[in-house]
Amino acid sequence: MTGTEAAAGPPIPVPGRAVRRGGTSLRVGAATLWLSVIVLLPLAAIVWQSAKGGWPAFWAAVTSTAAVESFKVTLSVSVAVALINTVFGLLVAWVLTRDDFPGKRLVDAVIDLPFALPTIVASLVMLALYGPGSPVGLHLQHTRWGIGIALLFVTLPFVVRSVQPVLIELDREVEQAAASLGANGRVIFAKVVLPALLPSLLSGAGLAFSRAIGEYGSVVLIGGAIPGETEVSSQWIRALIENDDRTGAAAISIVLLSISFSVLLVLRAIGSRAARREELAR
Repeated sequence: MTGTEAAAGPPIPVPGRAVRRGGTSLRVGAATLWLSVIVLLPLAAIVWQSAKGGWPAFWAAVTSTAAVESFKVTLSVSVAVALINTVFGLLVAWVLTRDDFPGKRLVDAVIDLPFALPTIVASLVMLALYGPGSPVGLHLQHTRWGIGIALLFVTLPFVVRSVQPVLIELDREVEQAAASLGANGRVIFAKVVLPALLPSLLSGAGLAFSRAIGEYGSVVLIGGAIPGETEVSSQWIRALIENDDRTGAAAISIVLLSISFSVLLVLRAIGSRAARREELAR
């Protein structure tokens, strides 16, 4: 130690820094506790329930004919719904962000209606609109089309609300610069706008897919739960519970949870990589 350092003495602690560290630790601890109680504990419970009968019982539950048929219906409709709402959700977000028209605020508020509406009410609405005596001349009850429309209704806000804030914050000067260099609207969208929107668009699509594969209330009336035709996995879970097969119901739930988590993880990884490329391009 030099003479100057000895004269200066030991470093004086900064009270504010210690307070900030203590506050951060407290917040992290509270958030972790809440996450554990609300999310991790229920997940652990469903895993424990599914493992009660051991691996043979789990495998038998998820590979039974009824379970496989319900997976086929659920996944096929959910993928189609996610793809359709990715396109039209982007279109709706674009219109709400870039265009001005009468009633724009009302339309913007209506987008959130599926969030506020009880899902069983949504199913009742679909039944009134597309069931027997349909006022629009479409009888879609007990069909996959009916399930698809119900899921389109409840999942649209996930895409719109994921994309809309990014569109609002998007730098319009870059688009104007591309236009000044001779790029047309299609090229500007493909080369400038879409890369910036891709992370949020993928996130919205993933959330829409995850909501669709676990949806029950909005399809219960319009679908009819016809095995192999309109019975989705959530309805098969309900049937297992009614037959007092909680272990089987938990096993089906684990499969749906795994699919949902995997899709979200992959899409988030792709979105993060796209975001990094976009930042490097700037």
